[in-house]
Amino acid sequence: HCSMMTQDVADMNFEQALRALEDIVHKLESGEAPLDESIALYERGNALRALCQQRLDTAKARIEAIALGPDGSPTGTAPFDAG
Repeated sequence: HCSMMTQDVADMNFEQALRALEDIVHKLESGEAPLDESIALYERGNALRALCQQRLDTAKARIEAIALGPDGSPTGTAPFDAG
């Protein structure tokens, strides 16, 4: 838990970054951190958010939907569209 607050953001996997971001949000919302620490937490949280978004974007780009023909057999793949 505490190591996530000092671990380099770039070395974290998605789940670690998300947990660390949740911890930061909780600490900021609780108001228990002094101003200087809150600013540092916010900056780390912003870096963690960017990492999570980048990892999600990468995963989304890799997901493909299987296109089915009229008879229900696979005809190929299509890019993922969350739309």
